[in-house]
Amino acid sequence: MATPLQTPPGPAGRPPAHVRPERARFSVVGIIGELLIFAGALLALFVVWQLFYTDIQGERAQREVVEGLEWVDPAVDDLVQGVTADTGPQTIPDELKVTDGDPPAMEYPEFVETFATMMVPRWGEDYVRPVTEGVTRPDVLDPLGIGHYPDTALPGEIGNFALSGHRTTYGKPFNRVAELEVGDSLIIQTEDAWFVYHVESWHIVTPEHVEVIAPTPNQPGVAPTERSITLTTCHPLFSAAERWIVHGVLDYWAPTGHGVPEELLELPS
Repeated sequence: MATPLQTPPGPAGRPPAHVRPERARFSVVGIIGELLIFAGALLALFVVWQLFYTDIQGERAQREVVEGLEWVDPAVDDLVQGVTADTGPQTIPDELKVTDGDPPAMEYPEFVETFATMMVPRWGEDYVRPVTEGVTRPDVLDPLGIGHYPDTALPGEIGNFALSGHRTTYGKPFNRVAELEVGDSLIIQTEDAWFVYHVESWHIVTPEHVEVIAPTPNQPGVAPTERSITLTTCHPLFSAAERWIVHGVLDYWAPTGHGVPEELLELPS
């Protein structure tokens, strides 16, 4: 078998011309590698923005919304602004707490109207977030925090007052949902009344299980008899594969202007 001829080296010992495309090929691979590194860096920056900057931005925006509500109780406003009073705020007298009766009638809120605030002592004394009509991400959940499912009950009504909020990103108002325990208080304030609910149960479902926000939770078609509340958020963390659901019922409501619920000042151990 004949041995292939070896191509002699070019001038000054340089490789022959037909070898140069090999070098060009290696250059293309290098460029592609650099582009991949750049894309990875951009992805990392996006993750940082999504997980951290949107939280900072969201918390600031939600705090400003609460501060802008003229009817927010001054004691709650102090909590939002981090002010600690020398004496504790006045609490609602027992004789004003209504355990079995309709609250003051309120008009059903317009889409993206902030009509309530929510406080959860288990999540810290400074946890005060706005509650806004609607559950669309770009209009409500991302910029404003907690959204109210349209056509569900209003605070204190017989039926299911159903709320949604992010567990991560955009201020993550329901981030600590897994810490809630049976009996924990969920406190809502509107312009005219306070509503104190307590947690009764929690469970995890897949997104298609919309019966969790039915008038009688988990029993679609059954007429409601209780004044209930439902919180919904994504599960597990950093995923939307499932939903973490919390159910509660109303303990009492009371008119505003006579102090704050004592539950607001009793931080769980």
